[in-house]
Amino acid sequence: MTSSLVASLWALSAALAWGTGDFSGGLASRRIGAFHTLLVSYIFGFSGLFALALLSGETLSSTNDLAWGALSGIVGLIGFLFMLHGFSVGRMGVVAPVSAVLSAVIPVVFTALSQGLPGNIQLLGFAVGLGSIWLISRKSENEKRPAGLLPALLAGVGFAGFFICLDQISDAATFWPLAAGRLVALALMASYALFRRQVLIPKNSPMRLLIPAGLLDVLANFFFLRSVQTGRLDITSVLVSLYPAITVLLARVFADEHLERMQILGVIGALLAIVLITI
Repeated sequence: MTSSLVASLWALSAALAWGTGDFSGGLASRRIGAFHTLLVSYIFGFSGLFALALLSGETLSSTNDLAWGALSGIVGLIGFLFMLHGFSVGRMGVVAPVSAVLSAVIPVVFTALSQGLPGNIQLLGFAVGLGSIWLISRKSENEKRPAGLLPALLAGVGFAGFFICLDQISDAATFWPLAAGRLVALALMASYALFRRQVLIPKNSPMRLLIPAGLLDVLANFFFLRSVQTGRLDITSVLVSLYPAITVLLARVFADEHLERMQILGVIGALLAIVLITI
């Protein structure tokens, strides 16, 4: 298989893991809030990454790679907090796709400026993919303004920064930079909770939702890093940003959120975009 196809498969795997994990985290945030949802899921996420780093026998990464990993953890934390806050006050089917638009567009612009544009067919796939994300996030006729729109936009900026930071990590590093990012984010959240005299793990926390959210985030981070180490950041970011299709479908099936006709068309367009980008 070509490196472009391999990178696309890694990116789609990340989209599946993130879409499923975000749905699980979104349900949990409605019970214990966005902050504690992220804090508890990050505990499991860091534990998983640290264990994988040790079990894999990976050499401790360079200071530069660890620094990029730590920075990715900070900006990723910002993105997740805004997204989960959006989930708690609005509809998952609106918040997830809107945040995905910016998280795809900003890395595409960054890569175009630093590496040049990809092929014409892939550019067409980018256009179809972004249009699909817009269709999925389109408000219904009876809704004046989608709830959670501002947090969704801020989340998208955070995720874009997260993607760009991970792209700076060298090909020889995998688990240690990701673990560094989770450790820094976890330390920031735990310090804030202790400063505010809040419990770290609330009573009656929905662990059946939080554990999968944390572990799926670990998988998604690993898949994304493998993708950008194999191919281009713009291709990876657009394919990964199709994860709202997974979140929307899960929200429709398990949370009984209404799926508009335009959203269905958006999901179909997302599948077409995958085909165009991976050609």
